[in-house]
Amino acid sequence: MIKTAYQQELKFAGTCQKGNKGKAVKQIQEWLNLSVPRFPNATLATTVDSDYGSATEKAVKNFQKAAGLPVTGIVTEEVFTVLSSPLKKAFTIPAKQPDFRKQVLQIAQNHLTLKAIELQADDAQNLGPWVRSYCDGFDGSPFKWCMGFVQSVLDIASTAHGKSFTSLMPQTLSCDVVAMAGKQKGVLIDNAAVRKAPEKVKAGDVFLIRMAATSDWFHTGIITDIDGDVFETLEGNTDVKGSSNGTGVFARVRNFRKGVIDVFSIDGLSA
Repeated sequence: MIKTAYQQELKFAGTCQKGNKGKAVKQIQEWLNLSVPRFPNATLATTVDSDYGSATEKAVKNFQKAAGLPVTGIVTEEVFTVLSSPLKKAFTIPAKQPDFRKQVLQIAQNHLTLKAIELQADDAQNLGPWVRSYCDGFDGSPFKWCMGFVQSVLDIASTAHGKSFTSLMPQTLSCDVVAMAGKQKGVLIDNAAVRKAPEKVKAGDVFLIRMAATSDWFHTGIITDIDGDVFETLEGNTDVKGSSNGTGVFARVRNFRKGVIDVFSIDGLSA
């Protein structure tokens, strides 16, 4: 694997309990907040302030109860492993499947199912373990992570097949860089060609949304199906409105005749 930043998010920094402060506590608070969608009936959301106070202790107890763990209010390695287990599952290299494209789709779907989302603070967004894993250790408002999601999925699938996704595209968080590389390699299908011959597009290919009449690509994701005038997609850093700077991994439907959507073919990896 090339994108290995996720490994840092899975490292256990030591047992934490009420009264502790610091980076390890912040990590626990992040995972408590990220666990809210997993356990919607448990009260887990708490302030991320690196201070293991009464609120964090209560949230930990609630998580332990919801996860079927002993309710102690103390985060041991066992508790942390359960807290961070979705990320570990998402980045685990699967057994190789004969169909590379199908494997890409299953890995992307896995990230959706495991509820890959970002955290936000009063003065920043694009925060947390999932974002840092996608963005090579970085997070914060400047780090739009849609390309990081796409390349993480391709990296996991390529590794399972003994390949490297960088043989097809450069490792980057920039949609522009990937699109320009696709043009140079002759694997970028522009929107005009997509509209004329949608059959050129295959499930597993990467879409890139472009500003009309410019070379400014600003959002990306993975195409899961082509039906008539629309792509079904799995994409990171979006939301139910289709934003290019949203909150999580979502499945969407996008009309390629109403927007300027180019396609980066992954034939070079699937062959």
